[in-house]
Amino acid sequence: MGRREEAERQLLGAAVRQARVRRGLSIRSLADAVDVSPATICAIERGRTRVDADRLHALAQALGASDRALLHGPDPQVQERAVIEGVSAVAGVSSWRRFDDLPLDPALAGAISAFVEFGYHGAGMRVIAEHAGMSVTGVYHHYASKELLLVRILELAMNDLEWRLDAAMREALIDQLVPTRRFERLVEALALFHACRRDLAFIGASEMRSLQGVERLRIARRRNDVQRRLEAEITSCVHRRLAPQQDVSAAGRAISTMCTSICQWYRVAGPLSPEEVAREYARYAVRIIGARVGNAD
Repeated sequence: MGRREEAERQLLGAAVRQARVRRGLSIRSLADAVDVSPATICAIERGRTRVDADRLHALAQALGASDRALLHGPDPQVQERAVIEGVSAVAGVSSWRRFDDLPLDPALAGAISAFVEFGYHGAGMRVIAEHAGMSVTGVYHHYASKELLLVRILELAMNDLEWRLDAAMREALIDQLVPTRRFERLVEALALFHACRRDLAFIGASEMRSLQGVERLRIARRRNDVQRRLEAEITSCVHRRLAPQQDVSAAGRAISTMCTSICQWYRVAGPLSPEEVAREYARYAVRIIGARVGNAD
């Protein structure tokens, strides 16, 4: 698949998802309407599959849109209206740049400390209990297994990261930033999380392999969604000709890997603050995709 075709699929997928959400349709409902599987709708919305003319027309009819409107990508005015209407819902939420202590119970705090020091497989329940200042029985009273502790830690990390990315993008849309600046803001939020939540980020990066089965798939999907956010913003920059045609997936992987590595080397006692690191990495990311920092229409 060529880069141009990939960008077009990403735009079509984002438009289909926007139209589906606006009409209050579930993925299954839309799939039934166009006589395909829910998995096919997921693949279309993620830009992972080709959509021929007949299927495009069926999607447009089911979504109350025109074929041409879907091909042009999501409507930025619709996105902005949705954000502005939702501002009141997040008015009481702390700034995404501020990192207060997370509300951790002693067992969870002990597990985080133990996993960082010894790794998941090296930290038994007795070690976790010692780090938590509890008895082993007390830890088991709250968490039936060590795996449940790991699942909760990874969920906590994803919850904290996702709302910050959401808030950063709301802020960018309300400020009416051009795509390159919006992309820069998203990367800043991603990098800042990995500088400020180093323990959670470190466990997330190193211990996913320790999860099994359904839980692993569930957390992996959420991580993949973050990756797709990066790719969608890069695609928008390319579509607006603010960045050159490129392998969007490769660029997104390079940028996410760069950001997730921060938790391995960053130290508070170092010469840079977390905010300075995040801003620098955001500028690096803009250069990686071949755009200019602060590029405007």
